[in-house]
Amino acid sequence: MNLAKFSRRGYVTTPTPIEALPSFSKALGGKVNIFIKRDDLLPGCAGGNKTRKLDFCIADALDNGADTIITCGAVQSNHCRLTLSWAVKEGLDCHLVLEERVKGSYSPEASGNNFLFHLMGVKSITVVPGGSNMMDEMQKVASGLKAEGKTPYIIPGGASNTIGATGYVACAQETLQQLFDMGLKIDHMVVPSGSAGTHAGIVVGMQGNNAGIPVSGINVSRTKADQEALVYKLVEATAERVGVATPIAKETVECFDGYVGPGYSLPTDSMVEAVKLLASTEAILLDPVYSGKAMAGMIALVRKGHFAEGSNVLFLHTGGSPALYAYQNIF
Repeated sequence: MNLAKFSRRGYVTTPTPIEALPSFSKALGGKVNIFIKRDDLLPGCAGGNKTRKLDFCIADALDNGADTIITCGAVQSNHCRLTLSWAVKEGLDCHLVLEERVKGSYSPEASGNNFLFHLMGVKSITVVPGGSNMMDEMQKVASGLKAEGKTPYIIPGGASNTIGATGYVACAQETLQQLFDMGLKIDHMVVPSGSAGTHAGIVVGMQGNNAGIPVSGINVSRTKADQEALVYKLVEATAERVGVATPIAKETVECFDGYVGPGYSLPTDSMVEAVKLLASTEAILLDPVYSGKAMAGMIALVRKGHFAEGSNVLFLHTGGSPALYAYQNIF
């Protein structure tokens, strides 16, 4: 793979830390050694994993002469926050289409990411019902902007296309170099699995580098079968884009769907426990929608003995802590 041939903006200038979590590991019985990759510390307003994807997506937008970015997400979307933040840095207009996946959940006065949308000067917010065709909704916004003489560029939800997923192929390479430099052998990696770009990119990067590190995704919305199909489809397309010659087996994509609870963004007791436990043992904040539920899944796998005793397990922290402030009543 030669990722240098792809346009990027250089938002990721230094590797994010890999930290040991001794107190957290001890609280879970001490049989598994847990490490965390701190992509919550990436640049961009309040950090998070989408910066890696946007590094490539916004480069493509600028290559195509865009002066305006349109993207979509849920009402507390971390992806929308970071897309807006990089658009601001680049001097681009940004319009958001928010899907009200839980009826009545959108409030213009809400805290969390919604507050940050307005603080950073979003050009417009369009709220649509849950289940809407989000690409169609973004195309409607784009049509209106084109009529005004703008040159809009649409970034899909989560920046989860082959362009965005390339950012996590690069993250896998970064991680492997760090592990080499640290002299640290990792036996398993756990990642949140939502719009699929992060999960797919890590799988492609690990496979493309013959790392031999299994990757498990913890679902935040869909069933196991649906999520694995979504991730694998993007794995195949991304592998082709970046030049992975050997086909990647379907079995390489593994998802766990037992930690979604009643639905996307809806709190669960296990998520609350995970957020509180990591905060109280390691002073690291998770978010209630993605990293919190993913950590809840990893905790459950540790307790079930899914990882061999003495294993070193690396959790990818995708960020999102600003959303916590819209969920204060839950905690």
